[in-house]
Amino acid sequence: MKEHQIQVRVRYSETDQMSVVYHGNYVPYFEMGRVEWLRNKGISYKSLEENGIALPIVSMTLNYKKPARYDDLLTVITKFKSQTTVKVEFDCEIRNENDELLTTAYFLLVFVNINSGKPIAPPQYILDIMND
Repeated sequence: MKEHQIQVRVRYSETDQMSVVYHGNYVPYFEMGRVEWLRNKGISYKSLEENGIALPIVSMTLNYKKPARYDDLLTVITKFKSQTTVKVEFDCEIRNENDELLTTAYFLLVFVNINSGKPIAPPQYILDIMND
């Protein structure tokens, strides 16, 4: 599996009164992981959009195992799962500094034309990079 990792430090504003990361804040962590996975492969999300291509999430599943807490250093692991004509799938996880599994996630994204909003096949260079 093609995998990429980033680290994120939990900020105080991302937690609730118990210093636990609010559940909605995991989605941005995973988004940072996917954007950096693409960047690591030489694909800039910004350049995709400048070329009229968006990559919205059409399905996601998150499973919370243990809480992340204020000031934890998290490792966000993004694993490329598969790519079909217009869809791309990622399996992701978040681990803490003790390598404990905190959260798992699955994301299904679709390449779409920004102007029409309709699914499109990605350019060949993207297919080549994803299947490298």
